[in-house]
Amino acid sequence: MMIQMKKLVFIFCMTITALSYSQTSDSIENIIIITTDGLRWQEVFKGMDTLIASDNRYNQKQEKELFETYWAASAAERREKLLPFIWSVIEAQGQLYGNRDCKSNVNVTNKYWFSYPGYSEMFCGYADKKVNSNAYTFNPNTNLFEFMNTQKGFEGKVAAFGAWEVFDKILNEPRSKIPVVSGGDSCGMPEPDTVESAINKSKKETPNPEALGKEEYGDMFTYQASKHYVEKHKPRVIFIGYGETDVWAHWSQYASYLNAAHQFDQWMNDLWQYIQNDPVYKNKTLLFISTDHGRGYKENEWTNHNRRTKGSNQIWFGVMGPGVTAKGEVKNSKTLYQKQFAETWAEFLNLHFVCDHKVAKGFKPVLTDTSKKK
Repeated sequence: MMIQMKKLVFIFCMTITALSYSQTSDSIENIIIITTDGLRWQEVFKGMDTLIASDNRYNQKQEKELFETYWAASAAERREKLLPFIWSVIEAQGQLYGNRDCKSNVNVTNKYWFSYPGYSEMFCGYADKKVNSNAYTFNPNTNLFEFMNTQKGFEGKVAAFGAWEVFDKILNEPRSKIPVVSGGDSCGMPEPDTVESAINKSKKETPNPEALGKEEYGDMFTYQASKHYVEKHKPRVIFIGYGETDVWAHWSQYASYLNAAHQFDQWMNDLWQYIQNDPVYKNKTLLFISTDHGRGYKENEWTNHNRRTKGSNQIWFGVMGPGVTAKGEVKNSKTLYQKQFAETWAEFLNLHFVCDHKVAKGFKPVLTDTSKKK
């Protein structure tokens, strides 16, 4: 009798747990969007490119170290060495798109294939042909974040952080009224707390590497400031944009490019561990990761991206969270587009992105389809 009673109690508890999960498993209240600038789909899905790593023009005499750190016999092993969080957590719990070798294509629709037009397309759901330069002025197009900031329950709960100072213009900070901490901006202004003051001091006193130029600061500062902001303010929507993968590629430094990608993966893991241990976010948060553009295919073209460099329009993305079917690496999928991201994010928050320009249709149903496609 006692054993039967214990069984009944166990079944009852499991039923309650299942019911509780079913009520919240597709309820997303928060979205974290993370990009790493110009990281190729080739490295995401195949790991270190051995031809580039062996080329003396790009390895800065670090070939032995590179192979010891990132080489493995199979592409699956190499990619997991490079991006362990993506291939152990997102692959198991979510979906990954963009492996063109497996007929999974994700493309930009703007004609320029570099950063400002890419981020504008991503955030505005629209590829404006007039947005054609990284030196473009403040974006005239409404972005999803400023739209969200006007919606009930999201006011003051939207923020953006980026290593590249141009995010101020891409997101039109003066008009959108959302905090955009980018480039050399100080965080926590006008009254930073102790942690924010330490970050600001470190940013000010740390020499900026020549490769970063005057418009970009190290990804470490973006990571520290954005993580602290999440802990302190609990935003419902946050964008975090890392930049060093693109910087080091342009400087032909493949080792630094791979290390920046690996670091990006580690920071995502760190943030996700926090998210899954915070009651405000746990089992209520969507994580969406991607890039703004692709890069060249060939060993002598991987450093560049533009409309004359094949492959520069080819991107990828990963997603996981409540309600997203765990399909892992998706193969043989229909082509998806960067301009669809904005409305897809809105759909997950039960919103419809409406503004004074056209917005591409989202693809939330693709991500929540329960049929397994691998």
